[in-house]
Amino acid sequence: MNILNLAIIIPVLTAFAAAAAPKDILVKRISLAGSILLMLATGYIVAQFAMLQQAGSTEFMKMTSEANWFNLSGIKYSLGLNSISVLLLFLSSVILFTGILVSWDFEGDTKLFFGAMLFLATSANGFFISKDIFLMFFFLELAIVPKFLLIAKWGSGNRMYSAFKLSFMLMAASSFILVGLLLYIHSKSGIDGLPQTWDVTELMARHFPIEVQRIFFVLTFTGFGVFTALFPFHTWVPDGHSSAPTAGSMFLAGISMKLGGYGSLVFAAFIAPDAAREFSNLYIVLGAIAIIYGAFATLFQKDLKYMNAYSSVSHCGFVVLGVAALTRVSVLGAVMQMVSHGLITALFFALIGMIYGRTHTRQINEMGGLMQGMPFLGTAMFIVGLASLGLPGLSGFVSEMTVLTGSWQNPSFYAHWAVILAGASIVVTSVYILRALGKVLWGQLENAAHAALPAPYWYEKILVITLIGLIAFIGMYPVFVTDIIDNGLGMISLFK
Repeated sequence: MNILNLAIIIPVLTAFAAAAAPKDILVKRISLAGSILLMLATGYIVAQFAMLQQAGSTEFMKMTSEANWFNLSGIKYSLGLNSISVLLLFLSSVILFTGILVSWDFEGDTKLFFGAMLFLATSANGFFISKDIFLMFFFLELAIVPKFLLIAKWGSGNRMYSAFKLSFMLMAASSFILVGLLLYIHSKSGIDGLPQTWDVTELMARHFPIEVQRIFFVLTFTGFGVFTALFPFHTWVPDGHSSAPTAGSMFLAGISMKLGGYGSLVFAAFIAPDAAREFSNLYIVLGAIAIIYGAFATLFQKDLKYMNAYSSVSHCGFVVLGVAALTRVSVLGAVMQMVSHGLITALFFALIGMIYGRTHTRQINEMGGLMQGMPFLGTAMFIVGLASLGLPGLSGFVSEMTVLTGSWQNPSFYAHWAVILAGASIVVTSVYILRALGKVLWGQLENAAHAALPAPYWYEKILVITLIGLIAFIGMYPVFVTDIIDNGLGMISLFK
């Protein structure tokens, strides 16, 4: 059995075991144990992948296996990892682990709640390990179900509106991708009667007619772009993130948006490289708009969750910019940004949830001086805020600077202006981050009850230390990540 199957089997078996548990505390313990086992398994997979790279493996997809699924259509249960998906697979396991920890005090239908999280992780993991593009689409669609459930049943505010809006927009985006797949079927591989295949490596090796590439690329890149907050299709992000429960927000920003980034790169650009170059400037502009718009929109937010949600629009704009610039360095930075943003925004949402659980408010103006009542969580929020604004030594700096450096290497006029505007947005980011941190953590107490808040619990400390440790590790030792990514990108002839 291919070891990659563990990424699907472990969360599925954990969900069934948790569903059979007679007590809520057992449901939580089983879910936590399963998430730890998954994180160990994916960590081992990363190590094995790195060893294959060091041994000189030249295949873009490694650790592969396949079995027939639909014989008549040539669709296979085909698995494999590349230098991008291997890191996102590990990120998914980390977000599941920390999402379960932040939900440790959850009360209600624990079996359904933790089952939804495990199901979401299963869908994301299946997407990242799929070598067959139809199988990727299958897992992409599965992931929408637990997203809707987490928001509609356990969300806050106008949760039903947010759940339906998210589901509608993501399903509409999926329809674009599906039409692209149908176009591929109609083209019959587009080349001299070659057999129809859904294998991503075989598709990358085929040179489709430019007429097919244009339609396929625009449909699939835009469809996946909606998942990663491509402007102007980003509007599901603020509502969905702010209404979701804390663990749901961590998943949406930390994992679900990365499905779009990975798909737009591997599914769209790598398969239709000529069209990617042709439409590069269009998506460079849209990425730059998302960066600037998201930064300025964040300035006016008074709710911490909305602030982090709009900030995600801006930070994911760097992913779009890096992919669209189509230089090896910019794509390297885009992948690093996916990993970095996943860790940073997950920690930010977790801390917001912890603060809300103690203060019962997310309004910035109703907080003040919280460092006095919760020094550990306040320090963690200060660190993650600095990571978000791009402080050197933390992952946000190295990923965004790599995107900007690589995008500048693109000779396009649009790319250069996009870099200038994106660089300027860092100033805006610093303003809203430092202003929010100053208001929430320092100054006089706005509420006397906030002077003696509950100390962080053991599960909160583990969550915070885990995520800060990874953020600092990538920031101070980025070569570990860049070597894995760049080794695989060296096999791609797409770049300008």
